[in-house]
Amino acid sequence: MRNRFLSLTWVLVFAFALAQAGVVKLAILSDVHVTPGNANEGKLREAVAEINASQVDAVLMTGDLTNEGSDEQLRNVKTILDEIRHPLYVIPGNHENNWSQSACKTFNDLWGSDRFVFTVGDLVVIGMNCGPFMKMGDGHIKQEDLLWLDSTLTAMVKPGMKVLSINHYPILDDLDNYRAYVEILKKYPVVTHQCGHYHRWRLYETDGINGVIVRALDMGNGNYGYTTMTLDLDRNWIYVYNKVIGQDPVVMFSYRINLDYDSPIIDQPQRVVPQGFEVQRVVADNASIFTRVALDERNLYFGNSLGYCKAVDKTTGQTRWQYKTDAMLFSRPAVSGRWVVLPTSDKRLVWLDRQSGKPQWQYAASGPYVADGVVRDGVLYQGGYKTFQAWDVKRHRLLWHYDSINNYCQASPVVAGDDVIFGAWDTRLRSLDRRTGTLHWQWDNGTTVNLYSPGNVVPVVAAQRVVIVAPDRVTTALDRNTGEQVWRVKNEQKVRESLGSNADGTVAYAKTMDGELVAMSTGDSYKLLWKVDLGFGYEHAPCIVLEHDGYIYCGSRRGMLAVVDAASHQLAFTYPLGSSEVNGFEVDEHGDVYCSLVEGTIWRISHRHE
Repeated sequence: MRNRFLSLTWVLVFAFALAQAGVVKLAILSDVHVTPGNANEGKLREAVAEINASQVDAVLMTGDLTNEGSDEQLRNVKTILDEIRHPLYVIPGNHENNWSQSACKTFNDLWGSDRFVFTVGDLVVIGMNCGPFMKMGDGHIKQEDLLWLDSTLTAMVKPGMKVLSINHYPILDDLDNYRAYVEILKKYPVVTHQCGHYHRWRLYETDGINGVIVRALDMGNGNYGYTTMTLDLDRNWIYVYNKVIGQDPVVMFSYRINLDYDSPIIDQPQRVVPQGFEVQRVVADNASIFTRVALDERNLYFGNSLGYCKAVDKTTGQTRWQYKTDAMLFSRPAVSGRWVVLPTSDKRLVWLDRQSGKPQWQYAASGPYVADGVVRDGVLYQGGYKTFQAWDVKRHRLLWHYDSINNYCQASPVVAGDDVIFGAWDTRLRSLDRRTGTLHWQWDNGTTVNLYSPGNVVPVVAAQRVVIVAPDRVTTALDRNTGEQVWRVKNEQKVRESLGSNADGTVAYAKTMDGELVAMSTGDSYKLLWKVDLGFGYEHAPCIVLEHDGYIYCGSRRGMLAVVDAASHQLAFTYPLGSSEVNGFEVDEHGDVYCSLVEGTIWRISHRHE
């Protein structure tokens, strides 16, 4: 008994010595992808039980808690994670951000924030969300989070302290603004960056900062487990272990901490426009912008990731007013008469006074709004969560609603003649009667997979045809009156969600995943008219294509503007607006084209005939 007591004493002394010597031990869960009742749910419970029985300073959950980010899935996985008896810190992954039932709000409601910071001894651990937010796109650190990262580390990092950086994505090209992120991290003693996402092990470096990609809960072939990391800050070594459930940990990586960072040479982009064009930045916001821009004769209207709807003077760039909501905004404000109607992620339609921005009336919905609405003749046609509505804007009166939708609407509808045509994330495209909301027809592509839906594409509507593209990478033409399929082509162009047309709808333009623009006839059979390389490379941003005043405007996932001459079918010019996704294009009464970028900027492209 005495020998056993002495052994336990020496173990405790050794553990205390390690702690005093600057050793930090973390357990890391990533990419657990739990849905109620699936195999991962049970294995996560086993992993939690093991972690509870181990000696760690904290537990990190670094994203992809669920498969579809639904409220049910998030609440379910939280009940399991709540069993962890060590300090727990959680951030979302792309599966919580891209297909979120609540437009990313429920995660923050459950865990309080989508970023965290804490200290263990001399180690500052800091993590934040990196999207992509509610649509197909690259990872992105929100503008306000970059500012928070810098100010927080400035305040917390004292002499002798070190930093561990956490995200769901690696600090590589997976993040559209990773360069800005890395430049902030390099100001501080960052010992490593840890992430998941890829369901595989990898050690890499960016500008001298070591990064490690860790395992998923399920690595296939019955290999379930998690990661542990030991950071020996005094000896400047990091050890990363593969912990298969029920087995001893195995070292995957061990590497020396490097604080001697590189300063790479970055090529400056060429910013040249042809005579007659002018490209000018008119807004640089303090947050990210996920909405398109609404316009009137004086102002720009948009929403940002801090939940503010803003009216900004088009000439001066000064904010005239702003209105705060309780969640990130994804829907473009709708301008009509004296009103700006704001669809919010906190489940409201808010009527704001156009001059002052003061709220005057609101409608409480059953789910978030992430779709753009369209105003025609004083009526707002607005998609929501499992509903589509028509509102008399002036009287704040609901004219009709169509509720036989099984998921949320996201893209803008097309209002043409007596038809309102829109897609939803329930695999279906629908045509409703504009006056009554009665269903004319609905069409689906034959799949039961919601992620292949025409949920975020604005259809091209011609006299007799409706043309769509979707994540299934197929172009489909339907009879406008009946919804019957006229033709459907899966070709080498690999179209996705970017679509537009000429003025009369006889030509549809689609941006491909190879960064080309293709022009197709909307007639009785598929006919490729022409195509041009936009110079984008790999491309997936669901940005509408706009033809205006003889030119076709396209935006990329990495902030590139491409302008094509509609007559010659030649690329007129490209212009780097920034590093992040272009949300879409709008035209004002002067013929100027405006577009917003996720990084928080709004640009004006002017064309004056010689």
